[in-house]
Amino acid sequence: MYSLSKIKKVLCKISGCKIIENAPMSQYTSFKIGGPADLMVEPTNCEGLQKILQFFSRANVPYFVLGKGSNLLVGDRGIRGVVIKMTGLNYIRIEGNRITAGAGVTLAKLASCALESELTGLEFASGIPGTLGGAVVMNAGAYGGEMKDIITQVIAYTPAGEKKVLTNEEIGFGYRKSIFQKNGWIVVEAEMKLKKGDPVEIRAKMIDLNNRRKEKQPLEYPSAGSVFKRPKGYYVGALIEEAGLKGYTIGDAQVSQKHAGFIINRGNATAKDVLSLIRYIQKRVWEMEGVELEPEIRLVGEFNSDED
Repeated sequence: MYSLSKIKKVLCKISGCKIIENAPMSQYTSFKIGGPADLMVEPTNCEGLQKILQFFSRANVPYFVLGKGSNLLVGDRGIRGVVIKMTGLNYIRIEGNRITAGAGVTLAKLASCALESELTGLEFASGIPGTLGGAVVMNAGAYGGEMKDIITQVIAYTPAGEKKVLTNEEIGFGYRKSIFQKNGWIVVEAEMKLKKGDPVEIRAKMIDLNNRRKEKQPLEYPSAGSVFKRPKGYYVGALIEEAGLKGYTIGDAQVSQKHAGFIINRGNATAKDVLSLIRYIQKRVWEMEGVELEPEIRLVGEFNSDED
């Protein structure tokens, strides 16, 4: 594999790329946790991203694709290789009732633009942290809405930088999943089909959903959102609360007192704290309720050896 200095030298020649060495991942994740990434590169256009992927494929450079860093736990020892930060792909185009946007656009920005254009269908996403790319990969959803309901087409790159165009049906959306979790393709752009609506009603719905989110979720603390996927027939928060774990703490990581489906960082939590708490929750819920909890958040990077 190329040395980091040589990788950086090649990346510097790609137009429109921002590069950071030893990027502290705690500054780029909603959990505010994580050690340094060897290199971080932020392309500002699709052509730059394609060139980066083509180079990484030829040189066998390991990389991780990052949006806004929600739904993510980065190990205390950081990430070896390169983090590709997608937030530079932040363009939005609106034609009639269709919105086309880059993978780095935040869902909050998309929902705001939809409102300005009197388009309904994105209200559910207005309070979801994260970017369009990550939302497509995870089929993000809330309050009865999911990305699969509005996506018509997605442009993605293979790890070798080959462009692919997929329809909604080809993406294979399911509960918090899509084909992109299996094939490793990188979402670059997505087209969404919405409907014309009353801006007063759209705004009122967005305010209502965001107020409900503030009432029920611990937004005052850093977190990665819902820690576990919802098992069929159960509510995660209720299972954890019934297991007596609401407020349970390891280090500075705590099961939220407001919503037991969240783990919060009370200030100085480490990835070790969070991972230990996740495993303890899984163990207790299985022992007491007979239900296996599957993490919804992604674990990325190098964790301390006793956690591996």
